[in-house]
Amino acid sequence: MMRSLYAGVAGLQNHQVRMDVLGNNIANINTTGFKKGRVNFQDMLSQTLSGAARPTDEVGGVNPRQVGLGMTIAAIDTIHTQGSLQTTGVMTDLALQGEGFFILQDGEKRYYSRNGAFALDENGTLVNPANGMRVRGWQAQTVGGVARINTAAELTDLVIPVGGKDPARATTLVELACNLDKRTPEIPPGASPQAVLDGTWSTSFDIYDSFGKVHKLAVDFRKVPGIPNRWQAQVTVDPEAAAGTNTRVEVGAANNADNLFFLDFDNLGSLQSVLDAQGDVLDAGTLQIQVSFDVPEADVPAGQAAYRQQFALSLGAVGSYRNAVTQFAEKSSTKAVTQDGYPMGYLESFKIDQNGEIIGVYTNGTNRPIGQVALASFTNPGGLEKAGENTYVVSNNSGEPRIDPAGVAGKGKIIAGTLEMSNVDLAEQFTDMIVTQRGFQANSRTITTTDQMIQELLTLKR
Repeated sequence: MMRSLYAGVAGLQNHQVRMDVLGNNIANINTTGFKKGRVNFQDMLSQTLSGAARPTDEVGGVNPRQVGLGMTIAAIDTIHTQGSLQTTGVMTDLALQGEGFFILQDGEKRYYSRNGAFALDENGTLVNPANGMRVRGWQAQTVGGVARINTAAELTDLVIPVGGKDPARATTLVELACNLDKRTPEIPPGASPQAVLDGTWSTSFDIYDSFGKVHKLAVDFRKVPGIPNRWQAQVTVDPEAAAGTNTRVEVGAANNADNLFFLDFDNLGSLQSVLDAQGDVLDAGTLQIQVSFDVPEADVPAGQAAYRQQFALSLGAVGSYRNAVTQFAEKSSTKAVTQDGYPMGYLESFKIDQNGEIIGVYTNGTNRPIGQVALASFTNPGGLEKAGENTYVVSNNSGEPRIDPAGVAGKGKIIAGTLEMSNVDLAEQFTDMIVTQRGFQANSRTITTTDQMIQELLTLKR
């Protein structure tokens, strides 16, 4: 009878622990990124009254007779299933869809969390505003004027330079893709101004100097009389400037003091070669000519008449029709013109993509990578220890963190403007609560019944 009494006590105690876990789950039903707990029971050691006996020639085998000594808690598991995502519209709110944890830093201590309710502090650092822990990742580094993110480097704090400047960039490459109408009439010597106008196709667009100042680049195309499939191109920067033509075109090794060059096409309409007025020829690969112009109001290097800026004017690859100058019997048109210069700009906003990369949007129309959020995964995430405030720390059974960008090595993707909700199912918790209450009630009945039996034993002798 004493065994049943203590078995009932063990049942009461362990069902109370299960009720504690259920209560904690229900309390955190609206906690961002919370993962529910689960209690598993197992029986305790059993007292053997008699052992098992193997069969003999005379009789069969006998099973062991054992009396259980109650139950105990086998494990309290943390269930890391996916929680539903809730849209917030706040760009710094991040949710993980799939495996992984955000990495937070508090001094020298590192924490891991599924709670992505982040914000910027006074210094522009991405933090958890509830406790000030800093979100870790990789900050972009500018190398050769290009911002790059090295995900093999050490983790750092993620700082978003709100109001930061993007310096002006001088135009270094202009890509021209247009069609020159084969039907365009040739301009004979001494032609009238109207005939010159009718036989000229002009295109113009903006380029930038090293100060970010806008200059107008104009290219005029005319058919060369008497030479089939040849066009003359005249390049001018700031045609309305008082200094007049200030362009020098360099095709070959020698400098061409003129601003003219010539394009030759084959009978299939593709570009074949480019040559300048002094006979230097380019006829292989991507055809680029070097154009230079004077930058006004700039310091003039010693020994030079003016400060000149140079850029490459790309006309396309030989024999190519894609992003190249062509000659077909269709109306002359400019379909694609790109150039890589821009003025100075300020950081206007930023966005975070599914890889966790933070992209800055500047007022000059450029997008620049600022940094990237790092994620950690574990061989056994259930082995992590809860450290409060929706965070976890590494334990002896969780394994070491494997740190990568989102979408790498089985890690999930990051959804900006959303938060992951708790994975607690209220209907499931209420059902488990009923089962737990009945288990507690049944164990209490074991104790009261055993007590009645002891009372009856005590009343045998009056």
